[in-house]
Amino acid sequence: MTSNVSSPARTIRIASRKSQLALVQTYWVQEQLQKHFPERQFDVETMSTKGDKILDVALSKIGDKGLFTKELELGMINKTADLAVHSLKDLPTKLPDGLVLGCVTERINPADALVVHAKHKDKQIDTLPEGAVIGTSSLRRLAQLRYHFPHFEFKDVRGNLNTRLAKLDDGGYDALILAVAGLERLGMRDRVQQTIPSEISLHAVGQGALGIECRADDTEVLELLSALEHKPTKYRALAEREFLRELEGGCQVPIGANTTIEGETLTFTGMVASLDGQRLIRDTVSGNVSTAEALGRDLADRLKGQGAQEILAEIFAQIERS
Repeated sequence: MTSNVSSPARTIRIASRKSQLALVQTYWVQEQLQKHFPERQFDVETMSTKGDKILDVALSKIGDKGLFTKELELGMINKTADLAVHSLKDLPTKLPDGLVLGCVTERINPADALVVHAKHKDKQIDTLPEGAVIGTSSLRRLAQLRYHFPHFEFKDVRGNLNTRLAKLDDGGYDALILAVAGLERLGMRDRVQQTIPSEISLHAVGQGALGIECRADDTEVLELLSALEHKPTKYRALAEREFLRELEGGCQVPIGANTTIEGETLTFTGMVASLDGQRLIRDTVSGNVSTAEALGRDLADRLKGQGAQEILAEIFAQIERS
């Protein structure tokens, strides 16, 4: 005899890194899913990634293939988790077999921020004194800032946001370059001394958006995630990630992006720079949003034609030697 009692819907398990910012982002996704599907249960499972554990080595020297994502992805592959929330800029363009980018959420401000020591509270990036010590763990930021401000001294800084801010406030640095989005999500918008113009620093691919990864064959989860999808951000992310993929660049190479959408037109500016800041190649393309990925490839090809591949080959060789 067949029972008429329907089985309860399965609990959806959300994987997250343990960092404060990762948890804020993950709990926001959990809250949004709960709002859309109040009858469902969404649980958060936390884990540490390689990038969270190794804090005394520059990111570029660790190797960036899944630095902040691999453990979460293993959880989904092993079916101990159903989806994972990432800062989209940390998610490699090539995902493990069986996993997909299931959803891109609405992007908040993707720009880089200047955060200063109290003694520089009246300064902007172009008025900081010669020899000012600037902290950043991003080769992208480093290369662009060296190009525009060769008179600064640059120093690596690792750790979570509070740790890095404490190092700044203790006098180890004159200023830090951080993501506006991360500071906003942690309620620290007041620490943003200046939003750095895109003319000086193009942001990282995907910066400011969340990427939610899941199993490619999990149609139930994909359907749930569709409620959080933000189409304009998805188009911008597709273009930026295709650009990065075509240039064969990982998260820790000096490749920058800036995308905007007006009506149905997507405009994309991209950049590749040498680590010493001596060479910087930049170009712009525009087209219909429906051709987002093709625009990313087109822009990558344009930069390759201007010497981007040679610059990146040199950088990879430098990283290998160091």
